[in-house]
Amino acid sequence: MRKLALGLLVVTLWTACKLNSNDKKVLPIYGNRKPITKTVDGKSVTDTLYQTISKFKTINQYGDSISNKSLDGNIYVADFFFTTCPSICPIMHRNMLSVYNAFKSTGDFKIISYTIDPKHDSVPVLKKYADKLGVTGKTWWFLQGKKDSIYKLSESYLVRKPEEDAKQQFIHDGSFLLVDKQKRVRGAYDGTDPKQVEQLIADIKELQNEPDQVIAQ
Repeated sequence: MRKLALGLLVVTLWTACKLNSNDKKVLPIYGNRKPITKTVDGKSVTDTLYQTISKFKTINQYGDSISNKSLDGNIYVADFFFTTCPSICPIMHRNMLSVYNAFKSTGDFKIISYTIDPKHDSVPVLKKYADKLGVTGKTWWFLQGKKDSIYKLSESYLVRKPEEDAKQQFIHDGSFLLVDKQKRVRGAYDGTDPKQVEQLIADIKELQNEPDQVIAQ
């Protein structure tokens, strides 16, 4: 199992396990970043512009149009799969059920799974796949979009771009990506490893407690 392009992620990691003044864990922010200067109250302030998930347009297993805007205000976990995958996908999504069951009643949390085989994985196929897993409601969306767009989108999640080999077998990364409400990647986990999925669940809870991730009352 490849390490989900962690070589790229580590280069841009701002902190692996930073503690704030209250001794609480702060999750890293992955990806490129650049300083920006802006004027606040008449003073010049330098801030950081972080890499975020690119815009996208898809359809979910219910036939609803889902875009990046549909995730506004949500912490979410993303992965890439295809329904006929004979190897890692069934393991990944059995493990993802633990995440789903832990947070399916949380109002500002989503799971999104992008199919990399949209030709086969139609809306009815995705719905049947979700039903077989026992997934209902709006917490976990299985998404179909244009193939080239989805493949390109994977790059903003900092994982290996999906591809087809000479036998037209799909090759993709098996990572679960944790994304915050600002659409920044905050964690990457081996979706086939139950221990890493347990860590993902713990990190989601940590992320929910960050001041800029808490639902405004």
